[in-house]
Amino acid sequence: MIFLVKQIRPLWKHYFQNTLGLIFVIDSNDQERISEARHELHRILTEHELSNATLLVFANKKDLPNAMPVSEITNQLSLHSLSHRRWLVQHTSATSGEGLYEGLDWLANNISNKSNNSFNKAA
Repeated sequence: MIFLVKQIRPLWKHYFQNTLGLIFVIDSNDQERISEARHELHRILTEHELSNATLLVFANKKDLPNAMPVSEITNQLSLHSLSHRRWLVQHTSATSGEGLYEGLDWLANNISNKSNNSFNKAA
């Protein structure tokens, strides 16, 4: 797992070769850094090695009272602009595990069955 830490961002590209799925984790409670997350996500997605990768966004900390709804996260991350890519925003809680299996199941199914038409969803 690669974290959103500025010091290691230049190293991310070394992990992209043969990538079929990308899991991008954000703090759904952190509205101040959502634009930074959007910038980094779209920068990563310009990498040639990720051109066909399916994207799963885990919106963590859904259990907190100020967690952004999936629709807001989708808009803030400009995911609708990714019309050529399969993506899903899955609300999760790392402390309870809620949403983790659903997101991972979706990712596994979409990686193994690229021929279906389950594009662009928000959970």
